[in-house]
Parts: sequence; C-alpha cells; structure tokens
Amino acid sequence: MTDVRTAPPPAAPGPAGPPPTVRMRGPVPRRVRPPRWLDLRLVLGVLLVLVAVLLGARVVGAADTTVPVWAASADLAAGTVLSDGDLVAVDVRLEDAAGRYLSTSTRPEGRTLSRAVGDGELLPVSVLEDVPELVQLALPVQAGFVPPGLARGQVVDVYAVADAAAGATGTADGAVTPVVVGAPVQAVSGRSDGVLSSAATTVQVVVSVAAGDADDVLAAIGGRPLVVVVHDSVDSAAPPSGTVPSSGPRPSAVPSTTPAGPTG
Repeated sequence: MTDVRTAPPPAAPGPAGPPPTVRMRGPVPRRVRPPRWLDLRLVLGVLLVLVAVLLGARVVGAADTTVPVWAASADLAAGTVLSDGDLVAVDVRLEDAAGRYLSTSTRPEGRTLSRAVGDGELLPVSVLEDVPELVQLALPVQAGFVPPGLARGQVVDVYAVADAAAGATGTADGAVTPVVVGAPVQAVSGRSDGVLSSAATTVQVVVSVAAGDADDVLAAIGGRPLVVVVHDSVDSAAPPSGTVPSSGPRPSAVPSTTPAGPTG
C-alpha cells in the first residue's frame, strides 16, 4: 500500500496546531507471470508443422520411384567384352519392369554381350546370357588400311590381300580373302596422329572370334597384309561365329562386288 500525502486545507482562524495528515490508497500492482513453454497453442502449432513435413516427405518419396541401372555409353556390337568405360549409371522409373534391367549393384565387367546394344540403351539382364566361347585375336594392320573412325564396339570384316599396295581392289579369285567376318572390335592401339605417323605405321586391331576358329584365322592370313572394313551398324552382325577360310566360299555377308579400300 502506498501512502500519499496531500496538502492540508487552509486552517480556519483560530489557535495554531499541527496540520492533519490524510492517507489515500494507491493502485495495487499486478504480478507479471513468466511465459509458459507448454502453452496449448504452441504445442498445436508444432504438431501441425510436423504433420505437414511428414506428408510432404511422403508425397515426394512416392513420386521419386527411380532406380539406378546400367546403360551403354556407346554403340556396342554383339560379342563385346564389357569394361568400365562401356557403361554409365542412369536413374530411370521402371516400376514393375525394374527386374528386367541390370542394376548398378551388379558389376558386369568382363561379361560378353549376346546381342548388340545401342548408345544410351538400358542394359537388359538377358543381354548377358551365355554366348559361345570367344577369344581375342590381335591383328597387325597398316594404318593406311584402318578406317580413321575405327573404335571399340564396332563390327568389322578383315581381308587378307596379296599386295599391300593394292589394298582391297583385288578380285575374288584369291587375291583378296576374307579372314574374319562380322567380328566385334575389342580394342584399337598403336594409332598415331602426330607428325611421325604414316600409312605404314602398324595398328593393332583386337577382334573377338570363336575359340575354335583362331587357328583358321591365322592360317587364312598367311602373313599377308590385312585390310579392315567397318560395318555401318553394330546390329549388322550376330556374335562372331568364326572365320572364312581362304579356300572356302565367300559368305553372303560379304558383298559379291569388290569392296572399296579404306582411305588412309
């Protein structure tokens, strides 16, 4: 309680005496309450925010049903032995078809393609089915008889010629002999684009052939110069079935007309 003193009223004429004191009651102060952290409105607000976040995460998670699978990074012919550079991981939405394609949890390096796969095509599980046993055969070819764009994964025919200077301009009477038909290229090495390169530089072209036909390929070459002819598409040939012996008939895959020699 607060005491308030006020000035006394003017004294009436009379004998002097002490002025009277008047006491007045002041306002009562209100005690301020500390904030309550468990306020009901605050709790309800937090619960609403949590429910909204959970619902949003559920909707986003349901919309993102993609799975990581392997895809080809370039055109690859049947019979190509897969390596790290042949594959790229992509996220796609496959739903019920996810089991048909090769997940990135599987490492297919070293496996052989049973059919051709196009650039960017998802890698089906069935494409790694067992194929006839193949071996890789390194063929030395002069750079002048290797197409400039030759690369891994392409399909080639390889001819043995009687004269390196003649290229593939010989006739079908034995001067030009097909020794490998429809073989996938596994690697190309030894090619140089520098000032020291020449048409006589030896390029190593590695192709896959059936294991039982490697001897026939080497016998058909017989130490003669080789010419490489590239197919337009990796789908133009099945997995390599072997060689064309020098004494055997020309296959239907090889045109009856004289093939044009590649430019250096």
